[in-house]
Amino acid sequence: MINNRKTIAFDADDTLWHNEPYFDEAQERFCELFSGFASKQELLTLILNHQVKNLPLYGFGIKAFTLSMIESALDLTNHQLNGQVVDKIIQIGKDLLQKPVELLPNVEDVLQQLKGKYKLVVATKGDLKDQHRKLHDSGIGHYFHHIEVMSDKKELDYQKMLGRLDCQAEDFIMIGNSLKSDVLPVLNIGGTGIHVPYHTTWEYEKIDFEIVHTNFKSINSITEILDFL
Repeated sequence: MINNRKTIAFDADDTLWHNEPYFDEAQERFCELFSGFASKQELLTLILNHQVKNLPLYGFGIKAFTLSMIESALDLTNHQLNGQVVDKIIQIGKDLLQKPVELLPNVEDVLQQLKGKYKLVVATKGDLKDQHRKLHDSGIGHYFHHIEVMSDKKELDYQKMLGRLDCQAEDFIMIGNSLKSDVLPVLNIGGTGIHVPYHTTWEYEKIDFEIVHTNFKSINSITEILDFL
């Protein structure tokens, strides 16, 4: 049983609502555009490499992803990229920015049971405007005391957020689908991390080791967090 916790933060994408399948679909469209240049796996690796390289400059989110697709296309075409193809890549990004928000099962039920008992927070990465759009369209924004769109999710980022929330790390629970971003940094600063796996994960967010920690829980469904509180 987890006791004496006051603030509960939820990741947004693939924790509160579906997200990664939309990116998978976008990458499929990119691969179709450039199927004559490389294998699908080579194309996906190229995009990922550009995304990771660009993180310090662009950060996370759809706009950064779109720029990385354009850079990948420039590499593939030896910088002889047709303007019409650029337009198609930009359209892939614009379509991502207009995807509907579909809540994951039982999310709202859990928020209803937690609201008023705990300070609820959204702590997510991505484009500021896009994440606020998704929260608005989701219809669940009113459950949250605070919305934090973070440039990254490392120890210092969480510590800064907790300072703004006037919350001690030992009174903080972070719930999310990424072990790398939602769990490990929070454990490292003395908080509690709860992992709710999603059926697909961005390669950048994967880790290759098992987490063993007294403040770590892995659950199959978001409803299981109610058993700890």
